[in-house]
Amino acid sequence: MSEQTSRGGSLAELKDMVNAAGGPTATAPAEAPREPKRDAQGRSYATGRRKNAIARVWVKPGKGEMEINGKSLPKYFARPVLRMLISQPFLVTDRYQQFDVYATVVGGGLSGQAGALRHGISRALTYYEPGLRPLLKKAGFLTRDPRAVERKKYGKPKARRSFQFSKR
Repeated sequence: MSEQTSRGGSLAELKDMVNAAGGPTATAPAEAPREPKRDAQGRSYATGRRKNAIARVWVKPGKGEMEINGKSLPKYFARPVLRMLISQPFLVTDRYQQFDVYATVVGGGLSGQAGALRHGISRALTYYEPGLRPLLKKAGFLTRDPRAVERKKYGKPKARRSFQFSKR
């Protein structure tokens, strides 16, 4: 590829002109720190999603109590694996038992609801304390997992399963 642009100047000259005009290679101003998003009661709200489950989550400073759909965490999520999944954002940010969580979860199964709750808690923590965002982002808790159940196709008993083949 030639070093000539459409007007006849070299690429080095073009780069110098862009730098002089304050273009993309010039130093960008530092991003202003984000402001916390809190309501009148001092809570931060976020929505978390996973599979078909949606979790509405409110986070506020407290003793570490969690209430999901009016039930305590051990009553709603009986499996220890799901409770561990939900507490991961607090463990990563060293905020274990420093925040109270109130959540309503609808749709999906328990595993999807636990994933949605983890996503919602992570987002609510970033709204309450914007400085925690890099930690949670690096851990992958702010990314919404796009995987969902594949739909059933016409002429098949399940999404991909075919009926048993019989030669005779």
